Amino acid sequence: MNYQETLTYLYNSAPLFQQVGKDAYKEGLENTYALDEYFGHPHQQFRTIHVAGTNGKGSCSHTLAAILQSAGYRVGLYTSPHLTDFRERIRINGVPVPEEFVIGFVEKHRHFFEPLHPSFFELTTAMAFHYFARQAVDVAVIEVGLGGRLDCTNIIHPDVCVITNISFDHIQFLGNTLAKIAGEKAGIIKPGTPVVIGETTSETKPVFAEKAASVNAPIVFAEEEHLLINATHTDDGHYLYQTQDYANLKGELGGLCQEKNTNTLLSAIRQLRKAGYRFTDADVRNGFANVCELTGLKGRWQRLSSHPAVICDTGHNVGGIQYIVRQLACQHYRKLHIVIGMVNDKDIHGVLALLPTDATYYFTQASVKRALPAEEMQKQASAFGLHGKSYPNVKIALETALTEAGPEDLIFVGGSSFIVADLLSTCHTS
Repeated sequence: MNYQETLTYLYNSAPLFQQVGKDAYKEGLENTYALDEYFGHPHQQFRTIHVAGTNGKGSCSHTLAAILQSAGYRVGLYTSPHLTDFRERIRINGVPVPEEFVIGFVEKHRHFFEPLHPSFFELTTAMAFHYFARQAVDVAVIEVGLGGRLDCTNIIHPDVCVITNISFDHIQFLGNTLAKIAGEKAGIIKPGTPVVIGETTSETKPVFAEKAASVNAPIVFAEEEHLLINATHTDDGHYLYQTQDYANLKGELGGLCQEKNTNTLLSAIRQLRKAGYRFTDADVRNGFANVCELTGLKGRWQRLSSHPAVICDTGHNVGGIQYIVRQLACQHYRKLHIVIGMVNDKDIHGVLALLPTDATYYFTQASVKRALPAEEMQKQASAFGLHGKSYPNVKIALETALTEAGPEDLIFVGGSSFIVADLLSTCHTS
């Protein structure tokens, strides 16, 4: 099989969550432990940092990796979902896993994993850990796929755990209250392992505190450390932070949510130093200032072109969209155009209720089975005073928006990671 044939095999034989949703979800870690045993417990051959949370875990994972890369560590990075290529999920020092490794992994080991009928994520996690061990990384930053307690990344024994925040997402798996969701995320807290909690509510904080106490894990609430003093946007759309540890810290990621993420990261950085990681203040600054170049991160308030401005963001639930709407309100433009689509298992009405009514909408759908049909999105949006036309795919929706927008207008593209994926895969803006 070539690379594309291998991917087709993986997608067809191991259901991909981003395509089919709940049917791809497998509760329990039996397959994970079986795969781990077969490959010789590869995760034990390198240090790890575990990152969970409803929103922000991708940005935090990439920034931590960028800092450690800057310090000279050989850093594995495992994240999901991918935007344009499967290999984005598994990187070492920003370089995606080679196509040849993916092909060889399937060809050599399919005799073992086929009888297990693993999920796509179970198989991909095993591939990542095997690859990192084979390539002798010093440390791997591991992003939780879904939840925490039963996530197949949860077999690792990290040096530090980070839980960014809790909001409503994947409630069909994790629970319909913030406390229940927090309980699932808190499942990554390990005995004696420091854990940094980025944001809490009155519902979630006791859950984290009780879990940490039960396993004697030192717990740090970033909101109580107040390491971030001030944050201002620069003219080029980035951030300039004043912090207790770093004056004039430049942050490349410009989304409003990055203020909370940065406060979380500052606490995590302190815990990593206590855990024996060696990096200078210059390494921290370089990681924050160059995270996209160092790690390949895309889709976080990413500006694709100007005149008209085209910006995309992968925020896809109520918690993420709240930040996006606030950020849109801060932008300067003549008219706002929003190209949007969602998947059918999200809180569609919760998101629609947040969106501005004074924009022109281009309702569309991503090329995944879970996509909410564009016409249905348009129909539901009209009940919230959001008006526009529907389009069969992101490419046509954006092309229409570009035709109708003036040079001083703003086009925002988002609503789903898969909308952004289709945008980056099929559209060429300049």
